Amino acid sequence: MNSRYSKQRLKTIQGLRSFKDTLPTKARGILNKKGKIFSQTLDNWKYIVGEDFFQICYPKSFKSANRLSLSLLSIMVKRGHEVDMEYSKKDIIEKMNKFFGYNVVESIKLITFEGDQQRFKERKIKDVANSQYIKKISNIKNSKIKNSLLEFSKYFKK
Repeated sequence: MNSRYSKQRLKTIQGLRSFKDTLPTKARGILNKKGKIFSQTLDNWKYIVGEDFFQICYPKSFKSANRLSLSLLSIMVKRGHEVDMEYSKKDIIEKMNKFFGYNVVESIKLITFEGDQQRFKERKIKDVANSQYIKKISNIKNSKIKNSLLEFSKYFKK
């Protein structure tokens, strides 16, 4: 394998490698592109919008700014509460930017939905790893690594 085309470390360093270097290139790109801001927004959504809005809305997606467009946060809003959210857009933008410490969000797009909020309800975790990967994981001798890989595989969809 030609190592000049991979972003893996070229020299061996005593100790552990960083987690970023162990990921495949495509997965690393997805995490760098969408991961940090959106995941922190999801984790702290209740703190950012408050208890009242937390019951009626949740973030759907985040698109970062580029040369052609501004950074956009898409929020799913329960039908009937659109007007309240429309009036509080500026407050949410200010709170998000204050939370991150710089201008992360420049505009918000509201999308309505009917029914209960499904995003933050507890989900059943299924084994989503392919059977071929489960067989390979089961061949690992170290039980801690084997168990952690099986738990890790539950969170990835095909």
